[in-house]
Formats: sequence, structure tokens, C-alpha cells
Amino acid sequence: MPQSRKVEFTGALGDKLAAKLDLPIGYPRAFALFAHCFSCSKDIHAASRIARRLAADGIAVLRFDFTGLGHSEGDFANTNFSSNIADLVKAAGHLESEFEAPAILIGHSLGGAAVIAAAHEIPSVRAVVTIGAPADAEHVAQQFAGSIAEIETEGEATVALGGRPFKIKKQFLDDISGRTLEEAVTHLKRPILVCHSPIDATVGIDNATRLFVAAKHPKSFLSLDTADHLLSNETDSHHVADVVSAWAERYAAPDPLPAPPKPIKDGVIVQETGLGRFQNWVVNQDHAILADEPGAVGGLGSGMTPYGYVSAGLAACTSMTIRMYADHKKIPLDRVTVSVVHNKSHVDDCESCEAGKAVKIDVFEKEIRLEGALDDDQRARLMEIADKCPVHRTFHAEVKVRTRLAR
Repeated sequence: MPQSRKVEFTGALGDKLAAKLDLPIGYPRAFALFAHCFSCSKDIHAASRIARRLAADGIAVLRFDFTGLGHSEGDFANTNFSSNIADLVKAAGHLESEFEAPAILIGHSLGGAAVIAAAHEIPSVRAVVTIGAPADAEHVAQQFAGSIAEIETEGEATVALGGRPFKIKKQFLDDISGRTLEEAVTHLKRPILVCHSPIDATVGIDNATRLFVAAKHPKSFLSLDTADHLLSNETDSHHVADVVSAWAERYAAPDPLPAPPKPIKDGVIVQETGLGRFQNWVVNQDHAILADEPGAVGGLGSGMTPYGYVSAGLAACTSMTIRMYADHKKIPLDRVTVSVVHNKSHVDDCESCEAGKAVKIDVFEKEIRLEGALDDDQRARLMEIADKCPVHRTFHAEVKVRTRLAR
């Protein structure tokens, strides 16, 4: 499973900015930088869902709260579009110094406009993605249009954005005035993927048209069909992430995971991948999966541990045996759930053990949940059958392991 790590760095105005780095299992094929929408945060559903989905595909994503937003320090009233761009450049610098320079910039709404502008100041960027981005920064002023006159005359005003109060100063209006992104995207000199919904009620589809027409090839467009501006529906966020992952494939390093070994007849073959200390392919006739150890003991955490597979085999066999019996006897079992926990326990009384020597045995704690309109007799019979599964019986049978050196 991808991992999320808390990160902190200094923003353009000198404040500590809070960030999260979503990391894939193993070494990332590329690092991406995600800029959230105006007055949003790094934890908005669209940002978190897209970041996690990309991490699952091998692309690490840094998402952060702009100055004065979310968990970041600073005063939002002192920020503007220019400071957002500068924060992005600072975030890219942090990635480069601590991990790897970002190859991909992804921006949502005003964040999309910001990544277009910031790309010119981040040499490592190889591709840019916008999601529901405006063609000019001034578009964001529509969200507080009723307060513009007050801001112009009083120098500032408190406005409601997303149900929360924010102070907007005149310097913000001055900064976004006339800031069109069409010229910036024309000279982007990087591939761009423009993602936009034709029914976006916050940033109209005409903005996507302007950006796409102004952009030079290579350029691509993704229509988000029935999605709203914030990608509130989880399936829309996942769709964007899946397309971005496929589109960005050529701008990321190849997947370092080597091909699995060829299966052997009637058995399982395990082979080291060469990545990390313990990562191995586990292959049978139909499946190829990974075995590994947790990061705490030097692994990559990319697969179940050897004992995890043993526990999984016991649990799966138990579940399947109960199901086969219930179906054969017409028992109304809706669903069976089996959990197995493995640990080592000291043997208090062992006749064959050396005197005074502490001995441990393997203990597999198995818990079974049976769902359905079952009576007490049926439950008791199914629990009895549970311990008759082939793997369970193997644990209690005499087992021989013959080892030989391959030639």
C-alpha cells in the first residue's frame, strides 16, 4: 500500500508550510507536485484521492497547503497569485534537495493556473497537468465579486469562500489583474494535459478551450463528462489519476520491477527482484505477486511477509472449506470471514526440550465470523469443519522438506 509522509518546508514568505508526500512501494518512477484550488487545502478530496492513486501507480506526489491555508503558517491575506507561484517553486526546491526534483506538475482550479506559470521556473518539470483551470488568474475574483467594491475602496474585506471567512486585500486584486495564462501556456515548451468538465459551473469549459488552443503540441485534452469542479465524486478523481498516470508514463522512469520468473509445473517459484533486501517474486501457474518484509526491518513493505503468506493460506483454506461444506449441506451461510494472527509463544511444559532452555512454538490465532440465518447447531458444525481444512491438517501432520541445490 502507498504511504503518506508528513513534510514541512519554508514557503516564499518565510512561513512553515505543511505538506504530505504520498509515496509508492519501492522507489518512485517520478515525483509530482500538486497545487490545490483557491482557498482549499492539500487534504481536499480531489487532491488526496489523486495523489494516493498516482502513488499506487509508482508516482510520488507532494501536496501542500499554500501560505495561510490548511495547516500551514502565515496570513492568507498577505498572499496572492504570485506568492502561490513562489510557494510552488519552494516546494519543488524542497523535493529536489530532500528527494528528487519534480518531473510532473499537477494543478487544480487556480492551482492549475499556478503550475502553468511556475513551470517556467522549475527546470526539472517535463510535463504539466491542469484540472478545471481558469485561463486567467482574474477569474478567481468571481468568487467574491460582491466584495470587490469594498476591497477597492477600503483596501480589504472579509469574504466567505467555501463557507469560511477569508480576508482579501487590494494587493491580491492588483496581482491577478490582467494575469492571463494563454501567453504562459504558449511558451510552456512542455507537454500539457488539460482536464476539464463541460458542465463545470465554477470555471467554464471556455477556459479549457482558451488554454488548449494557446498551447503548443504535444498537448492533450481530457473531458471529465459529468464531473463537478471539485471532483466531489470519487470515481471522477480516480479517473483523472488513471489517465494522468498513463499519459505521464513517457515522462517518468521505467518501472524498475523486473519481469517475474517463468512458472514451474505443479509448484511455486520464488525469485529475488534485486530491489531492496528482501523483495521477491512469488509465482505459480496463474499468478505473480510479491513477498517482502516491512520497512522497519530493512524491506520495502511491498508484499506480505513469508509468515503472512502462511497465515493467508490457512485463512483462505478455512474459508473455502467452510463454504464448500455449507453449500453441500444447503446451510444458509451468507458470508464467512476468517482472520489469522501469528505469534511465537513460550512453551511452559515440554518433555523433549533441554532442561532450562526457553522454547517457543508458533501459534496461529484463528477467528471466524459466520453471517447468515444460522441456528446454533449449524454454527457449531461449521466451526467443527473449519479445523478440518487441508492446510490446518497439514500443520498437524508430519511434514518433510527436502532441499537440494539446483544445477
